[in-house]
Amino acid sequence: MSAVVIDGGLVHYEAFGRGKPVLFLHGWLGSWRYWMRTMESVSDKNRTYALDLWGFGDSDKSKPRYNVTDYVALVHNFLHDMGIQETPIIGHALGATVALAYAARYPDRVKKIMAISLPVGSNSISRRLLDFTDTSMVSKVMWWRQKIEHKEVEKEFEKASREAIMASMQSVADFDITTRIQSLLNDSVLLTVTGEKDDIVDPNATNDLDDSWFQDKHNVRRIFMGESKHFPMLDEAVKFNRLLKDFLETSDDLWLLEIKDEWRRRHR
Repeated sequence: MSAVVIDGGLVHYEAFGRGKPVLFLHGWLGSWRYWMRTMESVSDKNRTYALDLWGFGDSDKSKPRYNVTDYVALVHNFLHDMGIQETPIIGHALGATVALAYAARYPDRVKKIMAISLPVGSNSISRRLLDFTDTSMVSKVMWWRQKIEHKEVEKEFEKASREAIMASMQSVADFDITTRIQSLLNDSVLLTVTGEKDDIVDPNATNDLDDSWFQDKHNVRRIFMGESKHFPMLDEAVKFNRLLKDFLETSDDLWLLEIKDEWRRRHR
């Protein structure tokens, strides 16, 4: 177990491999752990890092710092402590929002973002999860638990602060992600990856983005994985890992990525 102290709190992280750095950011239902196989799959050419965000896994839960801005500051300080000047960021759900917010805040430090199961506004997140009344908390947690199909997620979900889950979800729901995306289009590479069977984040959420962002641009692309739910990196691990390798190794032109027969892509 590796850890650093940031803003007076312990931040747990793990790192594998050698080569160019890559940072992985988890979502609401787990921690760094569900990235382990994905990290290993690209660790032959990359130094992969994954940290537990405040309130999750083995990172600090002593005070509320669970909004997107808090997590952007955490990522910035973590990369500084690791001596990393620039890195691709692979973010899932909450982590995808944080990755985009971080890239918009520090455009010189992130040139490639893979945003997985990206929430685009409050309408994209299951309404079952955005009812924040105290009376619904027990039933909400039970509903979340029923959605977990992977042991890598189930074990770590029990460690997560319920306050961190709820507060970070509300922060993402209120976050203006489209403005951040638009600010990145001239300088960064953005690939969104979505499970077509996702029942936590609407798989059609990226259709709410301006289609012109995805047309006649080589640095922005959407890919849908037909057999995946909320965790494409676990639901279709082999296909996802192949896609990730190609994404990290390709030039800034995402249309040079070869679409394999088993991948499925769609537009509105």
